[in-house]
Amino acid sequence: MGFCSGMATAQLTASSVSVRSLGSFEGLRPISTVRVSSFSSLSLRKGGLSLRSTRGLVVKAVTTVAPKYTTLKPCGDRVLLKIKTAEEKTAGGILLPSTAQSKPQGGEVVAVGEGKTIGKTKVDISVKAGNQVVYSKYAGTELEFNGINHLILKEDDIVGILETDDVKDLKPLNDRVLIKVAEAEQTTAGGLLLPEASKEKPSIGTVVAVGPGPLDEDEGERIPLSISPGNTVLFSKYAGNDFKGADGSEYIALRASDVMAVIS
Repeated sequence: MGFCSGMATAQLTASSVSVRSLGSFEGLRPISTVRVSSFSSLSLRKGGLSLRSTRGLVVKAVTTVAPKYTTLKPCGDRVLLKIKTAEEKTAGGILLPSTAQSKPQGGEVVAVGEGKTIGKTKVDISVKAGNQVVYSKYAGTELEFNGINHLILKEDDIVGILETDDVKDLKPLNDRVLIKVAEAEQTTAGGLLLPEASKEKPSIGTVVAVGPGPLDEDEGERIPLSISPGNTVLFSKYAGNDFKGADGSEYIALRASDVMAVIS
């Protein structure tokens, strides 16, 4: 089963945006519709910039696989996931509006590709059907397949395997690192108690687990990471996936290249 290239056309009006993808592969029926009921605009006026913003952005862009097709086999190093449904209620049972629902970053592996070849080495996919995994934000292509939302993405976009329901037990893949984030300072150096709003998100934490390392681009062998569990590290604030553990602690999973220093 092969994938072919397609082309997209777009129509823009003052109040809405409509996008329709026209794929040439029979069986994939794209229904990429983006409806913007409001937008932000930036204009230059005498005396400075003016930003006008309105609310109510609604986006839907899912490629639908026709019902007559019941099997989808990923190619190469791609993986097909069944997306975990976003939580619709809080822990206390309060129904959340759609704007407050966090985008899911987890799913169940449904099918995997045959892997890839690097040099003379055949590299298999690190996950298998049934694994519960966490993936990078905004990765892959969303599909509606057999009436269920799926995601097809490259294996390298999978952060790790969830071996239990607690993120502290995440098994990182490739060059990913799982870090338990240090708690924000409660007081200033002078002893003044900080209000919640002024506490800066820390970018220091303790390494909990590390992946086996990235693949060498010539031989396909793993290159071990220089970071080890137990290291206290300084990491980039705006990288990775953030999680809250069962004990309420904050965790982050990111690439080893986003770790800037080991401190002691």
